[in-house]
Amino acid sequence: MENIVKYADNVLIYIIVFCLILLVLITAAMIYFAVRYRKSRTPEASDIRGNLKLELAWMILPTIIALSMFYFGWESFLGLRAVPPDAINIDVNAMQFSWVFIYPNQKESEGLMVVPQGKPVKVNLTSLDVIHSFYLPAFRIKMDAVPNMKTYTWFYADKPGDYHILCAEFCGVGHADMTATLRIVPESEYQKWLNKK
Repeated sequence: MENIVKYADNVLIYIIVFCLILLVLITAAMIYFAVRYRKSRTPEASDIRGNLKLELAWMILPTIIALSMFYFGWESFLGLRAVPPDAINIDVNAMQFSWVFIYPNQKESEGLMVVPQGKPVKVNLTSLDVIHSFYLPAFRIKMDAVPNMKTYTWFYADKPGDYHILCAEFCGVGHADMTATLRIVPESEYQKWLNKK
C-alpha cells in the first residue's frame, strides 16, 4: 500500500467530520429542547421510558458509527503490518538518547537513516535500554521500540528529501534530543552511500 499516508489522513478526516456533524446535531438538539421544553412552557416533564424506537435508535446508530470508525482504522492498521516482499530491511536500535541504523550489508549509521527513493522500507525496531517510540511524522509512522522485543513497521519512500525522526515516548532526561534524520535519495546515490566506508 504505497499511499498509506493518504489512507491514514483519510481515516482521520472521516473521524473528525463525523465528530463535527455529531457536535452540531447534539448542540442544536440541546438548544432546541432547552427552549422548547423549558419549565415555563412545560411544568411537568414527560416520561419517554418504554419508547422502543428511540431506545433502538440510540443503541444502533452509535454502534454503527463506532464500528465504521473501527473498520477504517483497522484497514489502516493492516496496511501498516503488510510489508511488501521487496522492502529494504533496516534494523533500528534505540538507546538513550540516539537511533542507530543497521543496513543489510551491516553498515551502521547514527542519527541518519538513508534510503532509496521509490522503495518500501521495513524498519525492524528494538531498544537496548528503555521503551522508545520511533516516530516519523511525515509518513504517519509511530511504533514502540521495546527492550528484548522485536517490533516492525514500514513506509514507502516516495519523495526525496530530509524528514524528522523523533522519539515519541518519554525515555529520560535527554528525550527531547533523541532525534534523527531520514534522507530519501535516488537509488544510485543510495548505493554509493551504502558502499562507502
